[in-house]
Amino acid sequence: MALNAKIPVGPLKDKWQNYLAKTRIVNPANRKKLDVIVVGGGLSGGGAAASLAELGYNVKVFFFQDSARRSHSVAAQGGVNAAKNYKNDGDNVYRMFYDTIKGGDFRSREANVYRMAEVSANLIDQMVAQGVPFGREYGGYLSNRSFGGVLVSRTFYARGQTGQQLLLATYQAMMKQIKVGKLTQYNRHEILDLVVVDGKARGIIARNLDTGEIKRHAAHAVVFGTGGFGKIFYLSTLAMNSNGSANWRAHKKGAYFANPSWTQIHPTALPQSGEHQSKLTLMSESLRNDGRIWVPKNKDDDRAPGNIPDEDRDYYLERRYPAFGNLVPRDVASRAAKERMDAGHGVGPLKNAVYLDFKTAIERLGEDTIKERYGNLFTMYEKITAINAYKEPMKISPAAHFSMGGLWVDYELQTTIPGLFAVGEANFADHGANRLGANSLLQASVDGNFILPNTISNYLADEIRTGTISTETKEFEEAEKTVKNQVAKLLAIKGTMPVDQIHRRLGKIMFKEVAMSRNEKGMIWAIEEIKKLRKEFWENAAIPGNENGPNSELEKAGRLADYLEIAELMTVDALDRKESCGAHFREDYQTEEGEAMRDDKNYMYSAAWEWQNGESWKLHKESLEFTEVTPTVRSYK
Repeated sequence: MALNAKIPVGPLKDKWQNYLAKTRIVNPANRKKLDVIVVGGGLSGGGAAASLAELGYNVKVFFFQDSARRSHSVAAQGGVNAAKNYKNDGDNVYRMFYDTIKGGDFRSREANVYRMAEVSANLIDQMVAQGVPFGREYGGYLSNRSFGGVLVSRTFYARGQTGQQLLLATYQAMMKQIKVGKLTQYNRHEILDLVVVDGKARGIIARNLDTGEIKRHAAHAVVFGTGGFGKIFYLSTLAMNSNGSANWRAHKKGAYFANPSWTQIHPTALPQSGEHQSKLTLMSESLRNDGRIWVPKNKDDDRAPGNIPDEDRDYYLERRYPAFGNLVPRDVASRAAKERMDAGHGVGPLKNAVYLDFKTAIERLGEDTIKERYGNLFTMYEKITAINAYKEPMKISPAAHFSMGGLWVDYELQTTIPGLFAVGEANFADHGANRLGANSLLQASVDGNFILPNTISNYLADEIRTGTISTETKEFEEAEKTVKNQVAKLLAIKGTMPVDQIHRRLGKIMFKEVAMSRNEKGMIWAIEEIKKLRKEFWENAAIPGNENGPNSELEKAGRLADYLEIAELMTVDALDRKESCGAHFREDYQTEEGEAMRDDKNYMYSAAWEWQNGESWKLHKESLEFTEVTPTVRSYK
C-alpha cells in the first residue's frame, strides 16, 4: 500500500482552512443514522466522544478504568501550550510551529504540526468556557509560563494539576451527552481485537473486565484514543494499566505502525529506590522554570547538598546550553543527566539522580510565590520522600514517559485501515523524534475536540446509505473466536514465573539498549533476548484464575504478550535508522560534543511498518518535505 498523507494544497498557513472549506460534511439528520466507537476515555478519546455525540452521531465509548476521570491524562501536570502571546514576548503560531518542528529534530510532518499550533488558541478558549481554573495574574488575566525547548511563555496551567482539570472538563462534556442519550459508556471494558469487514474498520471485540464476558460491538467508524506504549519499559511514569494493546491489535489487522523506536525519557521523575518498584513518580517539567539542575563537581561527593558551595556545583545544563539552560528539550536534558551519572557524579543512595534546586528562585521570588506555582508538587514530593523541597533540593532522574511513535495516520487522522482513526498519543503525527513539554495535552485535546470531528465526516459522508452494521458476520465471528482462543492459550500455560517478573526483565532489556542511547551491538543483542523472553513467556508464565470474572493477571498477560512483540519492532526500527535524531540517540552517530547527528540525505522520512504475518515487518517510507523551514543542526547553546 502506497502511503498518502492527504496533505491539502496551498501555503502552509492556509492548508487547514482550505481543507475545511472543501471537505464533505454530514447533515444533522443523517448523523443520527451513523454509529461511532471510541476507544479510550482520556483527553483525546473522551474529547472525541463528547464532540461527536454533540454533533449528533451515536457514540459508544470504551475504557478499562472504572471511570473516565481515571484516564491517564489526569497525570499530566505542568500545562498545555497555546500560541496566544499573552506575555507579548514575540510568540505567534509560526514560532510555536517552528519550536515544535525543531524540538522534534525535523522529523515530523509540517502540515500537521502547523495545524496543531493554529488550533491551539481555540482550545484555551473552550476550556476556560468549560470552567478549567487556569492560573491567573493579579488583574485576572490568564497566566503563562515557559517549558523546555522554547524561549517564550506559552504554557497555560492549573498549578500542577493541568491534566486533571482538563480531564474533568472533558468528563463533564461526556456526562452531558450521556444524559441526553447520544453517548453510551462502557467502563471496565478492554478492546481485544479490531474487526475489519471488506477492508473497513467496522467494530471491536471487547471484554468486560468485571464479568469476563466477551462481546461484539459494531459501528460505521472506530476511533482509537488509547495512549502510548511507554509501559513497555515496566518502570515508567505511566499508570500500571497503561498499555499498547489496542494499537498493536490494529497493527496486526493492517494498520501501519510509525516510528515505534521514538520513545521519550522524561528528565524529571523520582529515581528508582528499589529492585521491586513497579512505577516511577513524575515531577512536572514545569519545575525546570524555577529549579536549577546540578550535580557535585567532584565524584562521590557525599556532603549534604546544602553543604556544597556553588563553586563545587556543576550546573551542567546551564554550562552546556547557555541559551536555554535548564529549559532544554527533554531528550537533551535526559541524556545530559545520564552522562553525568555515568561519569560518577550521580547523587542519592543509588547514585542514580541529580539535584533540582529551588534555592535561587526562593531567594529571588519568595517561598509564597513558589508555593503558589508548584505547591501541590512540593507536597507530593514530601509525602513520597519525607524531604521538604523548599529547604533542600529535589532528587530527580530520567524515566520512560511518552511515545512519539504510534499508528501511522494521514492529515485526516485516519490510519491505513479505512474507517479507523487514531487521536492523541495513539498516533505519530505531531511530535517527530521528540515531544516538547505541554504539547501532549495540547495534541490530545485538539485532536479530539477540533480536528477529528471535522475530518471524520469526510469518511462518514460515504456511509449514510450503508445502514446498521451487523455483528452477525463471518468477520466478527472469526475475530471473537481469535480472542477466545488467545485467552484460552494464555490460561493454558500453567507456568511458574509471574507475569510482572517477565515484564520487569523485558523493561531492563529495553531501558538498557533501546532507551536514552543505543548502539548496533546492543540492539542486536536485545532482539535475541526479546525472542528468548517471548518463548519463555509462552512456556512458563504463571497466570492463575480463569476467564470468568475479574482477573488482573490475565489482563497483564495479554498486554505483555503484545509488548513482547512491540519491543522487537521498536528495536528493529531503531536498528534500521542509522542516524541520531531527537530521542533516538545512537552512540555510533553523534558529534564530537556528544549531540545527535542526523542524516537528512538518507533518513528524512517517517518509517511506517507493515505487519507480515508475524514473521517480519515491511518498511514503508513517508518522505518529509519542508517548505517553510530549513532543517538545521539542532542547537540549544
